[in-house]
Amino acid sequence: MAVGPTIVSAAQSAPAHPPHTISNSELRVLPRNAAGRHYQLHVGLPASYRKDTEKRYPVMYVTDGYWDFEKIRAIHGALVYDKVVPEFIWVGLGYAGEDLDYGNLRRWELSPVPFGGGGSDESGHAADFLKTIETEIIPFIEREYRVDSSYRVLGGASLGGLFTLYAMYSKPELFQGYIAATPAVVVGNDWLLNYEEKFAKSGKALKARLYVTAGGNESPGFVGGILRYNQRVASRKHPDLVYRFRIIDDERHSGMQLESYTRGVRFVFEPLAPETGPANAP
Repeated sequence: MAVGPTIVSAAQSAPAHPPHTISNSELRVLPRNAAGRHYQLHVGLPASYRKDTEKRYPVMYVTDGYWDFEKIRAIHGALVYDKVVPEFIWVGLGYAGEDLDYGNLRRWELSPVPFGGGGSDESGHAADFLKTIETEIIPFIEREYRVDSSYRVLGGASLGGLFTLYAMYSKPELFQGYIAATPAVVVGNDWLLNYEEKFAKSGKALKARLYVTAGGNESPGFVGGILRYNQRVASRKHPDLVYRFRIIDDERHSGMQLESYTRGVRFVFEPLAPETGPANAP
C-alpha cells in the first residue's frame, strides 16, 4: 500500500518552548568591507544602560565573539556586583551568516603572519583586521552607544590572544587595557618576539595594563612560547606598562579561559573600579 507524504502543521514543527535569549544584548551587522569580510558585532549592555541615559561606559572588545562574548557576559554581573569593575559595554567581534566555519574565518585575521601551510590567502591578515577595528568598528560603536572613549580594552584567547598582543605593539594608543589569554605566541616560530623586540628598540612608549595567562596543563611546547614572552616583557621594565602574568593551574587550553577573563577583566579595569582590595565587612 502506498503511503503519502506526512504533513506537519506549523504548530507541530514549532519548538515546544521559546529559545533562551540574552537580555540587554544586541546583534549589529556591518556592511561587507572591501576585503569581502562580513562582520557581526555582539553588543552587551550594562543593566543601567537603559535607565541612566546620561551615563557613559568604558568598552571591552573581545575577539571570537561567537564564543567569548558569553564568557564576558557570564562574569560581568558578578564583578560589577562585587564593585571590582565598573559597569562596561562589551563587544564580541564575529561574523555575519549561518553555519559558518569559525576556525577558517578567524585564521584569516587573528594571526599577523601566515601559518599552518594555508598560505597568505588563509591567514596572516592581522594588520587588515586591526585597521578595520580602528577605522570602522570602534567608530561605529562610539557613534551608536554611550561610550567613554577614554578607556578601551581589547581581549582575546589563543589566536585572539596573539592578535591582542600584536595590536598592543602596533597601535599602543588605541586601547588602555589588554587581556591575552593563552596567546598563540609560537605561531610563525615566535614571530611575536621579534616584533616585540623591534617595538622595544623603537623607543615608543607603552602605557597600558596587560594581563597574560597560560594553562598549567596545556601543551608544553605551546606554553613554552608564552613563557618566553613573559620573560621578555618582564625584562623590559616599561615605566608605564602595568603587567601581570598568571598560570591557571590544572587547566588546559579552553578550560583556563574563563578564569583568565575573570582575573584579567578585574586587572585591566582596576583604575576605574568603585572599590579595590578586600570587601568591607557586612
